[in-house]
Amino acid sequence: DAAVPLWDPERSTPISTYGNLWGGDDTVTTVRYNPAERDLIAHCSNDRGIGLHDTRTSSALQKTIMSMKSNCLEWNPMEPYMFVVGNEDHNAYTFDMRKLNRPTGMYKGHVGAVMDVAWSPTGTEFVTGSYDKTIRMFSVRKEGGTAGHAGSGSTGIARDVYHTKRMQRVFCVGYTFDHKYLLSGSDDTNIRLWKARSSEKIGQLSAREETSLQYRKALVQKYVHLPEVKRISKSRRVPKFVKKETQAAMVQKEKRRRKEGNMVKHSKPGTKKFTDEKGKTIVKTVD
Repeated sequence: DAAVPLWDPERSTPISTYGNLWGGDDTVTTVRYNPAERDLIAHCSNDRGIGLHDTRTSSALQKTIMSMKSNCLEWNPMEPYMFVVGNEDHNAYTFDMRKLNRPTGMYKGHVGAVMDVAWSPTGTEFVTGSYDKTIRMFSVRKEGGTAGHAGSGSTGIARDVYHTKRMQRVFCVGYTFDHKYLLSGSDDTNIRLWKARSSEKIGQLSAREETSLQYRKALVQKYVHLPEVKRISKSRRVPKFVKKETQAAMVQKEKRRRKEGNMVKHSKPGTKKFTDEKGKTIVKTVD
């Protein structure tokens, strides 16, 4: 019924109900309170919308209609004006709540719908669980950036990919409070515990080990521009079907790009223009 009821744990009926905010009747699938402003709510709905509304005035603030439905939404705990959504188009998007007409970041790699997202307690990265049976971690803030302005080094590509032979479709993910471990729940009825950084040693490091790790990290950063080092540092093993789907998606993307180029080239000047990928994801905004 497109309504968002507000409940008290000690009552059997809702305190208040916010319905028909934008005149739509599609089901609301995800609702999240803003961690800093308790009267601000964000939600996702089946009409492909992402909406914000204020519980003090029961008024709708703004709504964005995307090209495909979003399955999940989470606010950044450290920069609460930012949130991330996982979409049916296999991508995750970060938004600034002050400007919903365009995503601030686009994070690719999955070949199935993104079913859940979770922020690290540090607010610098998030993890996604997907229908393609993989978990990916994305960094949103590097060298001099914020979640809204990523800075150099944040490319929208996962820094790591986790999967196992037996793990099935992933429906929920989360970080521990010390941001050193991940939890995932999948369709094979198992909950798995992962290290947030796969190469990180568990336990206390000696001074010598700490120095050695810092030296290795500095070497990688120094020579990452070399093709061989860059290939090794970014290479991740993925399941065979994910690799095949990724290659097929690249072929389809190239075909769409070529088709768009031909349309612009052979159309009347000024009638057709190139649109970047972020712009294509937003259909319209509703105030």
